[in-house]
Amino acid sequence: MKKRTDLHIHTYYSDGVFSPEKIVDTALDVGLEVIAITDHDNILAYDVAQNYIKENSLQDKIEIIRGIEVNTLYKNQEVHILGYFMDTKNKDFQELIKMQQQARVKQTKEILALLAKKEGIRIKFEDIKKQVAEGGSIGRPHIAKAITSAGGTNNVMDAYAKYIHDDSPVYVQRKTVAPFDAVEIIYDAGGIPVIAHPHDIEIAEPLIKELMNYGLRGIEAYHRKHSPACVEYFSSMAEKLGLIVTGGSDFHTPNIMNGQIILGKNFIPEWVYEKLLAEKKRIDMA
Repeated sequence: MKKRTDLHIHTYYSDGVFSPEKIVDTALDVGLEVIAITDHDNILAYDVAQNYIKENSLQDKIEIIRGIEVNTLYKNQEVHILGYFMDTKNKDFQELIKMQQQARVKQTKEILALLAKKEGIRIKFEDIKKQVAEGGSIGRPHIAKAITSAGGTNNVMDAYAKYIHDDSPVYVQRKTVAPFDAVEIIYDAGGIPVIAHPHDIEIAEPLIKELMNYGLRGIEAYHRKHSPACVEYFSSMAEKLGLIVTGGSDFHTPNIMNGQIILGKNFIPEWVYEKLLAEKKRIDMA
């Protein structure tokens, strides 16, 4: 069952700008048949999107997969783990999200305190929270926007360059889970754990091999940042290791500078969807 698919999409429940409803409409406009909303450490957009699909009788036009992107840390390096089809009522999965949300709040409040103390940039926590939907995941992009709005920098890129990095005196690293924990919890909740945009990870291959011991089942070979050579490299690695290949636009905002003008940039093979379904069936039967 081949379908036009985008398995990596963000909404305003994390650092995207579109509502779940707007994501559904945009996906339909560009001819997508299957999408996965993969907000950072958050799953709230899924039900909103599903309700919108049902209310507008769009079930025959588009399918939505429950997804997540868990932000993890390994040897001071960010590693993002995508999850698909997990049982969100699973106790350990719910605890994972709770821990991740608490870590986001703690990090944000600590950074805001240091910005006020060391730089004289005063930002209210509420100014960060109001940038996301109720219950959404706050993070560095929202802090950067708030710094710019407060006059601390001329633009968001400057805010990152000056304040949002490990060498900044006002930056505090988030106390997040390890990728091994995220993979294991997603897998144990009946989901398919996939390593996101592995080109960003310096030690991708040895880490992928180690994560397989915890249940890693896929590599996101197709990504808007991945060159054709990069896609080939990670696709070959997946085949060699017995992992599935997934892909997505990693859509956040319709921004030319972001390399993604519209959702569902047509570069993800239609067979990705059937491989994902087959993997879900394999996990359920294991």
